[in-house]
Amino acid sequence: MAFVKAQKSKAYFKRFQVKFKRRREGKTDYRARIRLINQDKNKYNTPKYRFVVRFTNKDIIAQIMSATITGDIVLASAYSHELPRYGLEVGLTNYAAAYCTGLLLARRVLKMLEMDEEYQGNIEATGEDFSVEPAESRRPFRALLDVGLIRTTTGSRAFGALKGALDGGLDIPHSDKRFAGFSKEDKQLDVEVHRKYIFGGHVAAYMRTLMEDEQEKYQTHFAEYIKKGIEPDGLEEMYKKVHASIRADPTKKKSEKQPPKEHKRYNFKKLTYEERKARLIERLNALNSAGGADDEDEDDE
Repeated sequence: MAFVKAQKSKAYFKRFQVKFKRRREGKTDYRARIRLINQDKNKYNTPKYRFVVRFTNKDIIAQIMSATITGDIVLASAYSHELPRYGLEVGLTNYAAAYCTGLLLARRVLKMLEMDEEYQGNIEATGEDFSVEPAESRRPFRALLDVGLIRTTTGSRAFGALKGALDGGLDIPHSDKRFAGFSKEDKQLDVEVHRKYIFGGHVAAYMRTLMEDEQEKYQTHFAEYIKKGIEPDGLEEMYKKVHASIRADPTKKKSEKQPPKEHKRYNFKKLTYEERKARLIERLNALNSAGGADDEDEDDE
C-alpha cells in the first residue's frame, strides 16, 4: 500500500476550536448579531434595543430586546395568538397579521414607557412609507430590525411586522425597498399594492379565485373563514376594526386559565427514611408469615 500523508495531524486536532453552540445548531447568525448588539463605549451601559421578528408554523413572535453579558432581556413582546382578543380570529400568520402584531408591540411598548400619547404614529394605514418625527420633549423609541436567519426577500412577512411597528410610532431605520409592492424596474413602492397586503387584499383575491374555479379546495383551505362567516369583501373592514381596537387597548392581558389543582407525576414519589424503613418491615413480616405457612403445610403432610 502506498504512503498516504495525514491531512489533519494530531496538532490540528489539539488546536481545534469548536464554534458557538447556537452556530453549530444553525440558530444564530453571529456576524449579523454582533453588528446589532455592539454599543459605543461612550454610551456606557445604555441598552441597544432590537425589534426581533420570528415566525413559526402557527404564530408570529415580535419582541423588543436588548443584549447584556448575562443574556438578552425582553422589554416587551407581542404574539399573533393574542389577535383573536382584538377581533382577528383567522389567518394569524399572513402579512396582514404580521402588520397587526408589529402594531400591537409598538403601541404596547410606547404605553409602557408613557410615550403613547406623544407618538401616535400613522393612525390610518395607507401603505405609504412612514417615519416618526422627534417631538419636543422626548426622542422617539429607537430599535433595530432583527430578522434572524430568514431570507429578506421583497414582500417578506417580516417587513409587514416592520411596517406595523413604524405605523405604531417606533423609530426603526429602514428602506421601502423590501415592502410588498416595491417594483424593481420602477424603483419605487406601489402604495396601493402595499395597502392591499396590509388589509389582506391578497387573501381576499385568492379566496375569490378559489370560489370561482375550485370550490372543493376553497371549502378545505378556508374552512375556518367559512365557519366564522368571513367573506372576501369583509376582510378590509375587519382589519380596520382590529387596528382600531389595538390602539384602544394594547396592554397585555393576564391569562385567565386556572393552574391545575394537582400536578401530574410521571415518576414515583421519593420516600422518606421512615417510610422506607416501615416498608421494609412490612416486606419482612410478609416473608416471615409466608415461611411459617409453608412449615405448617409440611408438618400436616
